[in-house]
Amino acid sequence: MPGPSELNEESREVAAAISTAVRRTGARVAAAESLTSGAIASHLGAAEAASDWFAGGVVAYSRQVKFSVLHVEPGPVVTEACARQMARGVLDLLSADVAVAVTGAGGPDPEEDMPPGTVFIAVCSGGDVRVEQHRFDGDPEQVVRDTTLGALRLLRAEVEGSSRHSG
Repeated sequence: MPGPSELNEESREVAAAISTAVRRTGARVAAAESLTSGAIASHLGAAEAASDWFAGGVVAYSRQVKFSVLHVEPGPVVTEACARQMARGVLDLLSADVAVAVTGAGGPDPEEDMPPGTVFIAVCSGGDVRVEQHRFDGDPEQVVRDTTLGALRLLRAEVEGSSRHSG
């Protein structure tokens, strides 16, 4: 069975669509990741012409990194507010135009009274931040795979929407 950081076909296809959309607009993309530990950045970085549009990512697995690097307000981190602040923080830190962020309880145990598989995915573009809450089933590796795909899908929806409006 592939590990959580290995590229899977569906996520690669979504990352390719992101690449196509952002190259039309010239947008720069960033990622802030907690439970996915760089899996989102791996998919984005493997997409076509990534060096032209992917600014980079921050793996903020530690609460303290979220607080000090991404300027998340100290407190619970398995929350919509944390995902929102992570997305804004990485957008500003890496001078990007659009950012995606994920935080959650990957499992196998609950975290901050949230059941395993509880995930918040945020995408920030301009001043707007959209957040989705998910409850993914499975072991931690499956939660990471599902979170990565969910984040890439939300990012794709954002950049394809921006692409249609600007061109």
